[in-house]
Amino acid sequence: MQDFFNRMGVLGELLSFLWRRKLYWLIPMILTLLVFAVLIVIGTTAGGAAPFIYTLF
Repeated sequence: MQDFFNRMGVLGELLSFLWRRKLYWLIPMILTLLVFAVLIVIGTTAGGAAPFIYTLF
């Protein structure tokens, strides 16, 4: 499991920290925030994908 976290970079270090401290309840919250961040970046940079993202909200 540690090798998997090491290959993921900064996100892997964060997940490894949460895993060692037994903070499993934070993992879904962080993943949700990452999904929203990706949607915001895609919605602001890609003009062609914006109408599809705006229909989700």
